[in-house]
Amino acid sequence: MLYSVCKVICLIFLKLVRRLKTYGDPRLQDGQGVLVVSNHISYWDPVVIGCILNRKIHYMAKAELFNIPVLGALITNFGTFPVQREGINPSSIRRALELFNSGEVVGIFPEGTRSKTSEMLNPHLGAAMLALKGGVPLLPIALSGTKGYWGQIKVNVGRPMNLTTPKRQKVTREEMEYVSRELMAEISRLLAVIH
Repeated sequence: MLYSVCKVICLIFLKLVRRLKTYGDPRLQDGQGVLVVSNHISYWDPVVIGCILNRKIHYMAKAELFNIPVLGALITNFGTFPVQREGINPSSIRRALELFNSGEVVGIFPEGTRSKTSEMLNPHLGAAMLALKGGVPLLPIALSGTKGYWGQIKVNVGRPMNLTTPKRQKVTREEMEYVSRELMAEISRLLAVIH
């Protein structure tokens, strides 16, 4: 209930104040596990993506955010779960795979942190590894204009990429690097359309 109410309020703000413009099809099929991936330039990014897609997104967020009293409780209520940005996180991986198996949507920013220049950063391999292990399609999204409180926000939603089906128990570095390259190339292509 809280998620839905906050989504409506944020969407009204984004449309009226930030003149939100969406390209592509933001409707996801019900009951299918999906990994949503995007470039990352602002704190607004997860809010914007959460507002435009028709399904709830369970974001992976840096563990430090959960130590902030009010924010930690709020994002936990929204279904967000923690991930350590360095090293392997078995509990985070397990949680993401459980969500995929339940047909849920997980969101992650492959760059691992916000880009200060808005230029895309080199991706970590975690997004590719999760998608390969989960055997789920990747939904690439490009964001532009989310920095600050004013100016138009543009979002370009790509088509689901089926690079990672069927699911794999063991994943090689070569597979993860290939999926990461293809994914980031598609996000770059989507970004070029709205810049």
